[in-house]
Amino acid sequence: MRSHQNQHTDQTHQTHQAQAERQLRFHQPEKLLRPLGALDDQALAALFRTDVTDYRDRLKRFEELNREAAAGLAADLAAAPGSAARLAGLPFRPGQHLVAVGESTTADRLSWFEILRHLLPDGVRCTNLAVTGSTTTQALAQLPLLGFQRPDWVLCMLGGNDVQRLDGTPLVTPDETRRNLLTLRDLTVRRTGARWIWLTPTGVDADRIERYEHFRRAGLSWSGADLDALADFLCSQPEPAVDTRSAAQGRHEPDGVHLTPAGQRAVTAALIDTLGR
Repeated sequence: MRSHQNQHTDQTHQTHQAQAERQLRFHQPEKLLRPLGALDDQALAALFRTDVTDYRDRLKRFEELNREAAAGLAADLAAAPGSAARLAGLPFRPGQHLVAVGESTTADRLSWFEILRHLLPDGVRCTNLAVTGSTTTQALAQLPLLGFQRPDWVLCMLGGNDVQRLDGTPLVTPDETRRNLLTLRDLTVRRTGARWIWLTPTGVDADRIERYEHFRRAGLSWSGADLDALADFLCSQPEPAVDTRSAAQGRHEPDGVHLTPAGQRAVTAALIDTLGR
């Protein structure tokens, strides 16, 4: 019989492994540390308190999961009448460059954008500039980086962190959020000629958010009404807009904010359904 101490050690190890997996899934330090120059895998592995082999193996596994999600989604679309035509009807063509801007929902290494890249024709280039925790203000400050990418298409999913409330006070006011989003679009299109696509922030699970210890201690909350108001604003714009709210329902991680892999796949499906028509 194993001792209680050994069982406790195993549980602690499993907890640390789960935390490391979550950190690596949602955080890419190389995006935040660009001014320091390129970081090699050894430096990045050290930031996650692991070795290069483990770091690379985990990234490889994320990529395998994205390929599996894309293959499963493609199979589902092929089996549904009319759906395969929507995948073929996506407007992205070989030689074009797609750039995603957003926060953790897009920065997630298992995100809708990482699944989408495996469903596009060969020769379509994809760059994910999303940064976990980003507000529209921070994204606007990174406009030069976006312009340097010379995108043909920009897929923008921002605003979910703006409506985050600190003891009831929004992190960014609704008026400022709208101003930031429109300025980001207008300046990018003016500088690059890129075509713009909006994705609404996904909804949240208010009950899970309320129970999540970290959010409770920090005084953080999200309002579904705030997110709905932002989504309605984005859907009123002249550019194509993908409404992701229904895709997220019932597909949240325990924190109530981030999506499960199934939720990310559902967002990809919503994008295909909207843009492939």
